[in-house]
Amino acid sequence: MEANRFSKRIRAFRKLRGMTQIELAEMTDVSITVIGEIERGNRSIDDRLLQRIAQALRVTVEELVGS
Repeated sequence: MEANRFSKRIRAFRKLRGMTQIELAEMTDVSITVIGEIERGNRSIDDRLLQRIAQALRVTVEELVGS
């Protein structure tokens, strides 16, 4: 998946939920570095991690990717 397509949306939803990168990293079982790289659009993300992020942020995958 193209990382830049939804990286800003992940950050926006995280902030909307009042969640830190650390909290999101813990909820998705990845490092804070990975979350930071995803939010900056510097890291690709597989479907499983995208699903875990969506679940942690209480949104659908479609909302995250902007479909």
